[in-house]
Amino acid sequence: MLERIALKESVFTAMRTNPVVAILGPRQCGKTTLARMIAATRDDCEVFDLENPVDVSRLSAPMQALAPLHGLVILDEIQRRPELFELLRVLVDRPESNAQFLVLGSASPQLIQGTSESLAGRVGFVDMSGFSLDETGHQRKQELWVRGGFPRSYLAPDDGASYAWRQDFIRTFLERDIPQHEITIPAGTLRRFWTMLAHYHGQTWNGAEFARALGSSEPTARRYLDILCGTYMARALPPWHENIKKRQVKSPKVYIRDSGLLHALLSIETYRDLQTHPKLGASWEGFVLEQVLSAAHTRDAYFWATHGGAELDLLLFKRGRRYGIEIKYADAPTVTKSLRIAMEDLRLHQATIIYPGDRAYPLDEKIGVIPVSQIETAFDDRLE
Repeated sequence: MLERIALKESVFTAMRTNPVVAILGPRQCGKTTLARMIAATRDDCEVFDLENPVDVSRLSAPMQALAPLHGLVILDEIQRRPELFELLRVLVDRPESNAQFLVLGSASPQLIQGTSESLAGRVGFVDMSGFSLDETGHQRKQELWVRGGFPRSYLAPDDGASYAWRQDFIRTFLERDIPQHEITIPAGTLRRFWTMLAHYHGQTWNGAEFARALGSSEPTARRYLDILCGTYMARALPPWHENIKKRQVKSPKVYIRDSGLLHALLSIETYRDLQTHPKLGASWEGFVLEQVLSAAHTRDAYFWATHGGAELDLLLFKRGRRYGIEIKYADAPTVTKSLRIAMEDLRLHQATIIYPGDRAYPLDEKIGVIPVSQIETAFDDRLE
C-alpha cells in the first residue's frame, strides 16, 4: 500500500479545527486504510465498522456506546446509520466533550444531507479518490492511466487481474452498493446508462439523447447521472458563462472519474488496446483533469465553450485570478485559435497546455506547455 501523505495531512488539518471530520469517496478507494493509518498515530482511538455485525451490535444503544468515549472515534460506512448524525451533534456540543469523530462514507446523498443538516458548522470534509500521480510516481503514469487509481486495481499483479477486479467492482457496485443507498433502479438499467456515459466521456451532456436511448424521460436520465456523480463514479463538470456577446454552452461536460473504470466499461484491457481506441484522446483528457483538480486544491472549476466552436477544457479560479487549462494528447502542442479566443474573452491570467511529453516550454508570455509529470509542482507556482 502506498503512503498517502498529502491526504493524511488534509485530515489532520481538518481535525485541528472541527470536532467531526468526514472522509468522502467511492467504495474501495482506501478510506478505511487511511483511517487506520491515522488511528495508528494515536493511543486513544475507538473504531466502529458499520458493515461488521459485531460493531453494529455494539451500537444498538448508540448514546450509551458513544457518550463515555474520549479521544478519536472512527465510524466507518456511517451512511448505514443516518440517525447517528443527529446524535453526533449532541455529543460534540456537550461542554465536557473530549471526543473527536472521524466518519467515513461513500459520498451517498444520505451522507451529504445528514452531515449538512445535523452537523453544520461542526464538520470538515476531506474528498478522497484513488491514487494520484503524485502518490504513485510519475514514472508509473502509463500504468495508473490504464488501470485507474483504485488501490486493488492499480496494485494488481498484471493487467488481466486489474481488469478482472474492475469488472467485479462494477457488478458489485450495481448489485450491492446502489441498493444499500436505498436507490431502487434495476442494476441492468443503471449499467446500460453507465456504459453509455463512458461512450460520451468528455462530451457535453445531452439529456434528450440519453432519454431516447434508455426509453425514459430526461429527468430520469439526469437522476441516473446525479446518482453516479453522488457516488463519485462520474463527474459533471459545470459550464462557465458570463455576459459576453457570444452564445455559450450551458450544459455540463460528463466524465467517468476513474480512468480504469472508464476502460473497463469500454472493454479496454491494456495500454496497447487503449492506443488504438477511438476514445484515446477523451480518456487522456479525463485522466489529466482529475490529476489537475487534485493538485490545484480548488472546487471552483468549470469548462467553457461557445456555440461558435471556442472551448477551454478547464477554467480554474483561485485568489481572484482565472487560469485556463488545455489538455492535449499530442507530441508537441501549440496555441490554437480556440485558446486565443478563451484568453481574450475570459481575460485569463495564465493558460497552461498539459501533454504526455517530458519537457516544459513557453509558447508566449502567458501560455506555457507542461508535461503531466509536472502538474503538482507547476500548480504550486502558477496558481499563486
